[in-house]
Amino acid sequence: MKLHLKVPNMACSACVESITKAVKTVDPAAIVQADTKTKLVQIETQAAEVAITEAITAAGYTVTGD
Repeated sequence: MKLHLKVPNMACSACVESITKAVKTVDPAAIVQADTKTKLVQIETQAAEVAITEAITAAGYTVTGD
């Protein structure tokens, strides 16, 4: 499943790394693409959306819909 999430407080490459690490704790095979300019994160995953958003939130980021 492909998720499109907006992460308004993602500001730099370190943020992208933190978000990617959080997602991969839930689904190690996930593919994460993030754009700090648009604040959009695309995730290709087999995990439930709620599990992914909870992991990103636990890493200290705000998640909103696309």
